[in-house]
Order: sequence, then structure tokens, then C-alpha cells
Amino acid sequence: MDAEEKLSYEEALAIYEALHREAVALGAISHENIWDGFEVDLRIARAMGGLNRARKANKKGSSKVRRR
Repeated sequence: MDAEEKLSYEEALAIYEALHREAVALGAISHENIWDGFEVDLRIARAMGGLNRARKANKKGSSKVRRR
């Protein structure tokens, strides 16, 4: 499979389930810890999204400013 190939929902779900089973078998995740740290990750993702929006807004506004 290459990056251009489209997966059906069923194929994508089968891959996800296989990866999930492997992660559980390896002890990387469990049903008990699946949500551990989610709130922190969500806050970081929101902050990063805000930074990206601010950076884009700065680029639009800075096009009028002459740089030396």
C-alpha cells in the first residue's frame, strides 16, 4: 500500500483494531490508562493551535511592514 491509496472504512478499522491489540499486548496502553494525561494533551494541542493561528495572522500583517 502506498500513501496515495484510499482505504475503506472497514480496512482502516481493521488496521486500527490490530494496532490497538498490539499496543495492549505490549503494555503501552490499557483500558485503565487510555485517558491518562488526555486533559494535558488537549490543553497543549489547543495552545499549539492558538500559536499557529497567531503566527499566520502575524504573517498576513507583516507583509505590509518593510524589513531591513
